[in-house]
Amino acid sequence: MIEIYLGDNLPILESFEDASFDLIYIDPPFNTGKKQARTRIKTVRDDNGDRTGFAGKRYKTIKVGSNAYADSFDAYLEFLRPRLIQAHRILKADGSLFFHIDYREAHYCKILLDEIFGRESFINEIIWAYDYGARTSKKWPPKHDNILWYAKNPNNYTFNYDEIDRIPYMAPELAGPEKAARGKTPTDVWWNTIVSPGGRESTGYPTQKPLTIINRIVRVHSKPGDRLLDFFAGSGTLGEAAERFNRNCVLIDSNSQAVQIMVQRLAFASPTCRCLKRQSSAKQNGFVKRRANSSNK
Repeated sequence: MIEIYLGDNLPILESFEDASFDLIYIDPPFNTGKKQARTRIKTVRDDNGDRTGFAGKRYKTIKVGSNAYADSFDAYLEFLRPRLIQAHRILKADGSLFFHIDYREAHYCKILLDEIFGRESFINEIIWAYDYGARTSKKWPPKHDNILWYAKNPNNYTFNYDEIDRIPYMAPELAGPEKAARGKTPTDVWWNTIVSPGGRESTGYPTQKPLTIINRIVRVHSKPGDRLLDFFAGSGTLGEAAERFNRNCVLIDSNSQAVQIMVQRLAFASPTCRCLKRQSSAKQNGFVKRRANSSNK
Protein backbone atom coordinates (compact mmCIF):
# COMPACT_ATOMS: atom_id res chain seq x y z
CA MET A 1 0.00 0.00 0.00
CA ILE A 2 1.25 3.46 -0.92
CA GLU A 3 -0.01 6.70 0.64
CA ILE A 4 0.85 10.09 -0.84
CA TYR A 5 0.47 13.33 1.12
CA LEU A 6 0.59 16.87 -0.24
CA GLY A 7 1.45 19.36 2.47
CA ASP A 8 4.00 20.61 4.99
CA ASN A 9 5.76 17.49 6.21
CA LEU A 10 6.25 18.62 9.82
CA PRO A 11 2.60 18.55 11.00
CA ILE A 12 2.05 15.35 9.05
CA LEU A 13 5.03 13.74 10.76
CA GLU A 14 3.72 14.90 14.13
CA SER A 15 0.47 13.05 13.42
CA PHE A 16 2.16 9.63 13.11
CA GLU A 17 2.34 7.32 16.09
CA ASP A 18 5.61 6.51 17.85
CA ALA A 19 7.66 3.67 16.32
CA SER A 20 5.43 3.33 13.27
CA PHE A 21 8.03 3.07 10.46
CA ASP A 22 10.70 0.47 9.73
CA LEU A 23 12.81 2.51 7.31
CA ILE A 24 13.05 6.20 6.48
CA TYR A 25 14.89 7.52 3.44
CA ILE A 26 14.99 11.25 2.78
CA ASP A 27 16.63 13.39 0.14
CA PRO A 28 16.05 16.93 1.46
CA PRO A 29 16.87 20.07 -0.50
CA PHE A 30 20.65 20.54 -0.58
CA ASN A 31 20.74 24.24 0.37
CA THR A 32 22.83 25.14 -2.67
CA GLY A 33 21.31 28.61 -2.87
CA LYS A 34 20.46 27.93 -6.51
CA LYS A 35 17.26 27.25 -8.38
CA GLN A 36 16.98 23.56 -9.26
CA ALA A 37 15.21 22.95 -12.56
CA ARG A 38 14.62 20.17 -15.08
CA THR A 39 12.94 20.30 -18.46
CA ARG A 40 10.76 17.32 -19.34
CA ILE A 41 11.05 16.14 -22.93
CA LYS A 42 9.90 13.37 -25.19
CA THR A 43 11.22 12.29 -28.58
CA VAL A 44 9.30 11.23 -31.69
CA ARG A 45 10.58 9.65 -34.88
CA ASP A 46 11.36 12.37 -37.44
CA ASP A 47 13.82 12.17 -40.35
CA ASN A 48 14.50 15.89 -39.91
CA GLY A 49 14.79 15.73 -36.13
CA ASP A 50 17.48 17.28 -33.95
CA ARG A 51 18.65 14.01 -32.32
CA THR A 52 20.30 10.85 -33.59
CA GLY A 53 19.25 7.59 -31.99
CA PHE A 54 19.82 3.88 -32.43
CA ALA A 55 21.03 2.78 -35.88
CA GLY A 56 21.37 6.40 -36.95
CA LYS A 57 17.63 7.13 -36.93
CA ARG A 58 16.64 10.75 -36.38
CA TYR A 59 14.25 11.98 -33.67
CA LYS A 60 12.59 15.28 -32.87
CA THR A 61 12.70 16.68 -29.34
CA ILE A 62 9.45 18.00 -27.88
CA LYS A 63 9.36 19.93 -24.59
CA VAL A 64 6.44 18.73 -22.47
CA GLY A 65 7.00 20.79 -19.34
CA SER A 66 9.44 21.80 -16.64
CA ASN A 67 9.75 21.63 -12.87
CA ALA A 68 11.76 23.82 -10.54
CA TYR A 69 12.16 24.73 -6.90
CA ALA A 70 14.25 27.17 -4.91
CA ASP A 71 16.91 25.21 -3.04
CA SER A 72 17.77 27.71 -0.32
CA PHE A 73 17.06 28.04 3.39
CA ASP A 74 18.36 30.80 5.60
CA ALA A 75 18.41 28.48 8.61
CA TYR A 76 18.88 25.12 6.95
CA LEU A 77 19.73 23.09 10.03
CA GLU A 78 16.91 24.65 12.03
CA PHE A 79 14.57 23.72 9.20
CA LEU A 80 15.76 20.12 9.38
CA ARG A 81 16.00 19.75 13.17
CA PRO A 82 12.30 19.33 14.11
CA ARG A 83 11.75 17.03 11.16
CA LEU A 84 14.66 14.79 12.12
CA ILE A 85 13.46 14.72 15.74
CA GLN A 86 10.13 13.43 14.46
CA ALA A 87 11.93 10.91 12.23
CA HIS A 88 13.72 9.51 15.28
CA ARG A 89 10.44 9.32 17.24
CA ILE A 90 8.49 7.45 14.57
CA LEU A 91 11.25 4.95 13.71
CA LYS A 92 10.82 1.47 15.15
CA ALA A 93 13.44 0.15 17.56
CA ASP A 94 15.24 -1.76 14.79
CA GLY A 95 14.64 0.91 12.14
CA SER A 96 17.11 2.95 10.12
CA LEU A 97 17.30 6.44 8.64
CA PHE A 98 19.08 7.08 5.34
CA PHE A 99 19.82 10.78 4.91
CA HIS A 100 20.86 11.77 1.37
CA ILE A 101 22.76 15.04 1.06
CA ASP A 102 25.62 16.58 -0.92
CA TYR A 103 29.16 17.50 0.09
CA ARG A 104 28.31 21.13 0.93
CA GLU A 105 26.10 20.24 3.88
CA ALA A 106 27.09 16.67 4.81
CA HIS A 107 29.39 17.55 7.71
CA TYR A 108 26.89 19.99 9.28
CA CYS A 109 24.05 17.50 8.89
CA LYS A 110 26.08 14.69 10.44
CA ILE A 111 26.65 16.77 13.57
CA LEU A 112 22.91 17.42 13.78
CA LEU A 113 22.11 13.73 13.29
CA ASP A 114 24.71 12.75 15.91
CA GLU A 115 22.92 15.06 18.32
CA ILE A 116 19.47 13.58 17.64
CA PHE A 117 20.29 9.89 17.09
CA GLY A 118 23.54 9.66 19.05
CA ARG A 119 27.04 9.26 17.63
CA GLU A 120 26.94 5.54 18.35
CA SER A 121 23.96 5.21 16.01
CA PHE A 122 25.97 6.32 13.00
CA ILE A 123 26.70 3.17 10.97
CA ASN A 124 27.97 4.26 7.54
CA GLU A 125 28.59 7.17 5.23
CA ILE A 126 27.79 5.82 1.78
CA ILE A 127 29.28 7.65 -1.18
CA TRP A 128 27.18 7.55 -4.32
CA ALA A 129 29.68 8.27 -7.09
CA TYR A 130 28.71 9.05 -10.68
CA ASP A 131 30.55 10.19 -13.78
CA TYR A 132 28.18 12.44 -15.67
CA GLY A 133 27.90 16.09 -16.64
CA ALA A 134 30.27 19.00 -17.06
CA ARG A 135 33.70 19.18 -15.45
CA THR A 136 35.09 22.31 -13.89
CA SER A 137 38.67 23.29 -14.69
CA LYS A 138 39.12 25.12 -11.37
CA LYS A 139 39.06 22.16 -8.96
CA TRP A 140 38.52 18.41 -8.84
CA PRO A 141 35.00 18.03 -10.27
CA PRO A 142 32.55 17.02 -7.51
CA LYS A 143 30.78 13.89 -8.74
CA HIS A 144 29.28 12.27 -5.68
CA ASP A 145 26.53 12.52 -3.07
CA ASN A 146 26.66 11.46 0.59
CA ILE A 147 24.15 9.09 2.20
CA LEU A 148 24.34 8.96 6.00
CA TRP A 149 22.99 5.77 7.60
CA TYR A 150 21.79 5.95 11.21
CA ALA A 151 20.25 3.01 13.09
CA LYS A 152 17.91 3.86 15.94
CA ASN A 153 19.56 1.04 17.91
CA PRO A 154 23.15 0.42 16.73
CA ASN A 155 23.00 -3.09 18.22
CA ASN A 156 19.76 -4.11 16.51
CA TYR A 157 18.95 -3.10 12.95
CA THR A 158 17.86 -4.70 9.69
CA PHE A 159 20.71 -5.64 7.38
CA ASN A 160 19.81 -8.41 4.93
CA TYR A 161 23.28 -9.36 3.74
CA ASP A 162 21.97 -12.03 1.38
CA GLU A 163 19.87 -9.43 -0.42
CA ILE A 164 22.88 -7.34 -1.45
CA ASP A 165 23.26 -7.25 -5.21
CA ARG A 166 26.71 -8.28 -6.38
CA ILE A 167 28.99 -6.32 -8.68
CA PRO A 168 31.78 -7.47 -11.03
CA TYR A 169 35.38 -7.72 -9.86
CA MET A 170 37.59 -5.05 -11.40
CA ALA A 171 40.30 -7.70 -11.94
CA PRO A 172 38.34 -10.97 -12.32
CA GLU A 173 41.44 -12.88 -13.36
CA LEU A 174 42.90 -12.26 -9.89
CA ALA A 175 39.75 -13.40 -8.11
CA GLY A 176 39.50 -16.74 -9.88
CA PRO A 177 36.64 -18.10 -12.02
CA GLU A 178 34.31 -19.10 -9.16
CA LYS A 179 34.48 -15.75 -7.37
CA ALA A 180 34.40 -13.83 -10.64
CA ALA A 181 31.20 -15.62 -11.66
CA ARG A 182 29.56 -14.83 -8.30
CA GLY A 183 30.74 -11.23 -8.14
CA LYS A 184 31.50 -9.29 -4.99
CA THR A 185 29.44 -7.20 -2.58
CA PRO A 186 29.69 -3.42 -2.91
CA THR A 187 31.59 -1.33 -0.38
CA ASP A 188 30.44 2.02 1.03
CA VAL A 189 31.21 3.58 -2.38
CA TRP A 190 28.35 2.95 -4.83
CA TRP A 191 29.09 3.64 -8.48
CA ASN A 192 25.91 4.35 -10.41
CA THR A 193 25.04 6.85 -13.09
CA ILE A 194 22.44 9.55 -12.49
CA VAL A 195 18.97 9.40 -14.01
CA SER A 196 19.45 10.50 -17.62
CA PRO A 197 17.15 13.48 -18.33
CA GLY A 198 15.99 11.87 -21.57
CA GLY A 199 16.04 8.26 -20.35
CA ARG A 200 13.13 5.90 -19.79
CA GLU A 201 13.38 6.16 -16.00
CA SER A 202 13.19 9.96 -15.97
CA THR A 203 10.04 11.64 -14.68
CA GLY A 204 11.43 15.10 -15.42
CA TYR A 205 11.51 15.97 -11.72
CA PRO A 206 14.55 17.90 -10.40
CA THR A 207 17.14 15.79 -8.56
CA GLN A 208 15.38 12.47 -9.22
CA LYS A 209 17.46 9.63 -7.76
CA PRO A 210 18.16 6.34 -9.59
CA LEU A 211 15.87 3.44 -8.77
CA THR A 212 18.93 1.15 -8.58
CA ILE A 213 20.29 3.06 -5.55
CA ILE A 214 16.95 3.09 -3.73
CA ASN A 215 16.26 -0.56 -4.57
CA ARG A 216 19.47 -1.54 -2.78
CA ILE A 217 18.51 0.38 0.36
CA VAL A 218 14.98 -1.07 0.39
CA ARG A 219 16.05 -4.69 -0.16
CA VAL A 220 18.88 -4.70 2.36
CA HIS A 221 17.40 -2.53 5.11
CA SER A 222 13.76 -3.60 5.22
CA LYS A 223 11.62 -6.72 4.96
CA PRO A 224 8.46 -7.58 3.00
CA GLY A 225 5.46 -5.97 4.66
CA ASP A 226 7.53 -3.25 6.36
CA ARG A 227 6.37 0.35 6.38
CA LEU A 228 8.67 2.89 4.70
CA LEU A 229 8.68 6.69 4.66
CA ASP A 230 10.08 9.50 2.53
CA PHE A 231 8.97 12.95 3.67
CA PHE A 232 10.83 14.82 0.92
CA ALA A 233 9.45 12.42 -1.66
CA GLY A 234 10.02 14.33 -4.92
CA SER A 235 9.32 11.98 -7.81
CA GLY A 236 8.44 9.05 -5.53
CA THR A 237 11.37 6.72 -6.21
CA LEU A 238 11.11 5.15 -2.75
CA GLY A 239 7.46 4.40 -3.42
CA GLU A 240 8.26 2.54 -6.62
CA ALA A 241 11.02 0.52 -4.93
CA ALA A 242 8.72 -0.28 -1.99
CA GLU A 243 5.94 -1.50 -4.24
CA ARG A 244 8.30 -3.61 -6.35
CA PHE A 245 9.61 -5.38 -3.24
CA ASN A 246 6.30 -5.79 -1.39
CA ARG A 247 6.73 -3.02 1.19
CA ASN A 248 4.24 -0.36 2.29
CA CYS A 249 5.22 3.27 1.85
CA VAL A 250 4.20 6.79 2.86
CA LEU A 251 5.35 9.65 0.63
CA ILE A 252 5.09 13.33 1.59
CA ASP A 253 5.89 16.44 -0.42
CA SER A 254 4.80 20.06 -0.28
CA ASN A 255 5.15 20.53 -4.04
CA SER A 256 1.94 19.88 -5.97
CA GLN A 257 3.92 19.08 -9.13
CA ALA A 258 5.83 16.41 -7.24
CA VAL A 259 2.60 14.83 -6.02
CA GLN A 260 1.17 14.92 -9.54
CA ILE A 261 4.26 13.14 -10.87
CA MET A 262 4.11 10.57 -8.06
CA VAL A 263 0.46 9.82 -8.73
CA GLN A 264 1.21 9.26 -12.42
CA ARG A 265 4.38 7.26 -11.78
CA LEU A 266 2.80 5.00 -9.17
CA ALA A 267 -0.57 4.57 -10.87
CA PHE A 268 0.24 0.86 -11.29
CA ALA A 269 0.11 0.56 -7.48
CA SER A 270 -3.20 2.48 -7.05
CA PRO A 271 -1.86 4.81 -4.34
CA THR A 272 -4.06 6.59 -1.82
CA CYS A 273 -3.62 10.35 -2.21
CA ARG A 274 -4.23 12.58 0.79
CA CYS A 275 -3.80 15.92 -0.91
CA LEU A 276 -4.20 18.62 1.70
CA LYS A 277 -5.57 21.85 0.34
CA ARG A 278 -3.22 24.80 0.58
CA GLN A 279 -4.57 26.68 3.54
CA SER A 280 -3.37 28.43 6.65
CA SER A 281 -1.02 26.59 8.99
CA ALA A 282 -3.65 26.65 11.72
CA LYS A 283 -6.24 24.99 9.51
CA GLN A 284 -3.72 22.51 8.17
CA ASN A 285 -2.59 21.64 11.68
CA GLY A 286 -6.21 21.19 12.64
CA PHE A 287 -6.65 18.69 9.82
CA VAL A 288 -3.62 16.76 10.98
CA LYS A 289 -4.74 16.76 14.61
CA ARG A 290 -8.17 15.44 13.64
CA ARG A 291 -6.52 12.70 11.64
CA ALA A 292 -4.25 11.83 14.55
CA ASN A 293 -7.22 11.70 16.96
CA SER A 294 -9.25 9.52 14.64
CA SER A 295 -6.32 7.09 14.21
CA ASN A 296 -6.23 6.58 17.99
CA LYS A 297 -9.81 5.42 18.19
